[in-house]
Amino acid sequence: MDYTWNMRASRLLFILTTLQARGHATARALADEYGVSLRTIYRDVDALSAAGIPIYSERGNLGGYRLLDGYRTRLNGMSALEAEALFLGGLSGQAAELGLGAACASARDKLLAALPAEIREGAGRMRLRFHLDVPGWFDASERPACLPRLAEAVWGERPIRIRYRSWKAEKERVLDPLGIVLKGGAWYLVARAGTDVRTYRVSRILELTLLDGRVDHVDDFDLPAYWAENARRFAQEQHPERASVRLSPWGVKMMEAFLPPFAVAHATIGEAAEDGWRTVVLPVGPVHHAAYELLRFGAHADVLAPEALRIQVARIVSLLAKTYTTNLHTPADDADAVLAAEAAWEHACAP
Repeated sequence: MDYTWNMRASRLLFILTTLQARGHATARALADEYGVSLRTIYRDVDALSAAGIPIYSERGNLGGYRLLDGYRTRLNGMSALEAEALFLGGLSGQAAELGLGAACASARDKLLAALPAEIREGAGRMRLRFHLDVPGWFDASERPACLPRLAEAVWGERPIRIRYRSWKAEKERVLDPLGIVLKGGAWYLVARAGTDVRTYRVSRILELTLLDGRVDHVDDFDLPAYWAENARRFAQEQHPERASVRLSPWGVKMMEAFLPPFAVAHATIGEAAEDGWRTVVLPVGPVHHAAYELLRFGAHADVLAPEALRIQVARIVSLLAKTYTTNLHTPADDADAVLAAEAAWEHACAP
């Protein structure tokens, strides 16, 4: 969800409807009522003017922004595809978690009512034909209790104090919130801690207090760009090494199921040998983690390098063999049944 875009669209509509209802309003009044900076209002007014909205300013005690007399907002210049795309982009469940469910529903209804009749039906039907399920399979979406208040702090550009549980310890921090990101069903806060911009998982925030004051330079921060670079850097940090592995034909097919997307995207797959096996070079995490990850392939993977990874895999396999062969006597019929079950499972898992 592009949270920044949704919030700006809401502000633009707010400015338009306010000027239509009141006749005029000062930049300070608009900023105070919506809880943003004067600079934000100036930029929004410039955006409205650039989009062809006849908005102008007047000086003096009774001055402020006005719309050209008789101008009313109309949406009949919107194409059917554009209108449908707007309804497709709404994440009602996630908006509700942010405390914006009612506001989004109201805005959607107003937009639907303002659309020309010939495209209104198609736009409304879009909600019934497409559904976005954010979490991955077998994962549950996080719903932190503090999320609505955190969204309030982000939108109001207010500093916060949190008690946060990291992997190592609980700490109290004073932060300047810059934005909220939903990734794979988990919510993340992007905030400035001193001079550094950091990322915090919202579900690990134990306590949250909104502080007085206003966060500076929020409008200069590019949240999508920061998140894209942060995600790229995180993926690289989690896969600092490279491994060379021989995979069977079935193992190659199961790469997307068994390996992280980053590893698959940056893997180099060699030509097939006479037995059909291929040598694959791919990024992996630390040796201990990579060993367990590659063991998911079972006997369909042969680690070639680095040597430390090969030794770690052999050590784990040796411990498993010791665990499962102690006082175990497997009749030939049972061994055949195990092989048959393994073949059936491979067939069922094949892409």
